[in-house]
Amino acid sequence: MSLKQAIKKNWTLLYIWRKIYYAPKDIPAAVAFLLHTTASPTTFYERLNLIFTFYNISYRVNCPHTEHELLTIAKLILNLGDKVPGVIVEAGSFYGGSSAKLSLVAKLCNRQLMIFDSFEGMPENTEEGGKSIFGREHHFPKGSHAVSLDTVKNNVKNYGDISRCTFYKGWLQDTLAQLKEPVAAACLNVDLLQSTKDCLHFLYPLMSPGGVIISQDGHFPWIIDLLGNNTFWQNNLGTKKPFMEGLGTSKFVVIWPSK
Repeated sequence: MSLKQAIKKNWTLLYIWRKIYYAPKDIPAAVAFLLHTTASPTTFYERLNLIFTFYNISYRVNCPHTEHELLTIAKLILNLGDKVPGVIVEAGSFYGGSSAKLSLVAKLCNRQLMIFDSFEGMPENTEEGGKSIFGREHHFPKGSHAVSLDTVKNNVKNYGDISRCTFYKGWLQDTLAQLKEPVAAACLNVDLLQSTKDCLHFLYPLMSPGGVIISQDGHFPWIIDLLGNNTFWQNNLGTKKPFMEGLGTSKFVVIWPSK
C-alpha cells in the first residue's frame, strides 16, 4: 500500500494531511480573526475558542470546506454588527459541519440560523457539471450528496448550538418561499445552476441593507457565468449586477447586494 492510499484509509492521517496542505491559508486567516475585534462584540477568548471549535468540528464531521473559508464567513457575519438586522441563512448543509459552525457564530452575534436543504441529495436535473477553475471534475446527479436531516441535526446538537437553528426540509424553490424574515447573511453551497438561481430569486429581495451573500460555488464555470451576467441580474432580480469579490478567481464569491 502506498503512503497516499494509507492516508486516505486513515481519517486521522487524512485530517492531519489536509490541515498541513491548507495551512498557508488557514493559519493566516485564524491569526487575523483572532487579533481583530468584530462589530458584534467578541472577546479574544471567544474568538480563540471559536477557532479551536472549528478545527474540532472539522475532525468530527465530514466538512468539504477549509477553516479559512468558514473563518472568512464568520468574520463577515460578525462584522455586520447591529446596524444590519436579520437572520443568517445557509442553503446546502451536507453533513452539518458548516451548520454547526455557523450556529456558534449566530450565538456570538445573537442571530438565528435558518438551514435549508432537501436532505435527500440533489434534485432531478440535466446539468452536465464539468471541471472547476482548479481542474477537478464535478458532477451532481439526482440524489448525490444526500445526508439525512437526523444526521445533520445530531451533528449540530453535538458540536454547535441547535437552539439557534431552524431546519427547512425540501427543495429550495419550495422551502425558501416560506422565509419572510430580513436576511443579514446568506451562505450558498448548492452546486447547481438552477439551485443558485432559486436562492438568489428568494433571498436577494430579503437582504437587509449592508447584508452579504457568500457563494462557496464560485469555482464552477456555470456559477461564474451566472453571477457575472448583467442581464440575469437585471431581468430576474430587477437590479444591476452588485459588487462582488472573488468572481472567477476563487471558490469563494462575496456579494454585496445593491439597495
